[in-house]
Amino acid sequence: MMDKAATVFGAATTGILVLVLASILGTLLWNGVAGLSIAALIYPMGPPGSNGGLANAILGSIIQTAMALLIGTPIGLGCGIYLSEFGRGSRFASAVRFVSDVLLSAPSILIGLFVYLVLVAPFGHFSGFAGSVALAILAVPIIVRTTEDMLRLVPVAMREAGSALGAPQWRVVLFLCLRSAAPGVLTGILLALARVSGETAPLLFTSLGNQNWSFSLDKPMASLPIAIYQYAGASYDDWVRLAWTGALLVTLGVLSINIIVRFGFRRTQS
Repeated sequence: MMDKAATVFGAATTGILVLVLASILGTLLWNGVAGLSIAALIYPMGPPGSNGGLANAILGSIIQTAMALLIGTPIGLGCGIYLSEFGRGSRFASAVRFVSDVLLSAPSILIGLFVYLVLVAPFGHFSGFAGSVALAILAVPIIVRTTEDMLRLVPVAMREAGSALGAPQWRVVLFLCLRSAAPGVLTGILLALARVSGETAPLLFTSLGNQNWSFSLDKPMASLPIAIYQYAGASYDDWVRLAWTGALLVTLGVLSINIIVRFGFRRTQS
C-alpha cells in the first residue's frame, strides 16, 4: 500500500515538474520565435522602431564567456588537482575547499559588486574585462569541485603503478590521473560555461552593456543577459520581442551545451 502511494506521489510530482518545464519552454518558443529573424542576428541593438537586432549582444556574450573560461579554467583545474592529489589532509586544502564551497553558493550579484569595487570603480569606467572576471569567479568553484571529484574516482592502483615505474608524482597526476578523468573534468568546464552564459547580475556592475558594436575589453560591452534585462521591461513592442528572442537564444545555447556534455560523456564511458 505504501509502495503504491510512494509511486503515485513520485509520479505526480514528476508530472508537475515536467508540466512546469514544458510550460516555460512553450512560452519561450511561442514568443521567442516571433522575433527570430535574420535582422535580429546581424544588426546591432538600436533605438525603438529602428529594426535593430541582437548581434552585438550575441558577440559580446561569446567574448566575455570565452574570456571567463580562459581565466577560470586554469585556476579551477589547478585548485582541483591540488585538493585531490597534493593537499589531502592539510589545513590549507581544507580552507581552500571551504572557500570554494562558499563561492559556489554565493549570490552572483555579490560577485558583481566585488568586481565593481576592484576593477570598475578604481578605473572610472565599466569594461568587458571586468565582466569576464566576474563570470570567471562564478565558474571557478564549479570547475574546482568537478575536477577534485573526478580525480578522486581514479583508482589508487593506477597511481601506484605509475609510481612503481619511477615516475614522479606530477607526471603521474598529469599523464595518468588527469588523462583518465578528462571526460568528467571537461563536463565540469562545460557546465560552468552553461552556468555563466546566462548570468545577468554580475554584468550589470561590470560590463554594463553597450548599444553599439564593442570589441574592446577595456570598454563597456553588450551581452545577451543585459539586453534581455533592458528590453524586457520596455514599453516598445519590438524591444520586448527581441527580449524574448534573446532569452530563446540563451536557452538554446545552454540546452545545446548540456546535450553535448551528456552525449559526449556517455559516448566516452561506452
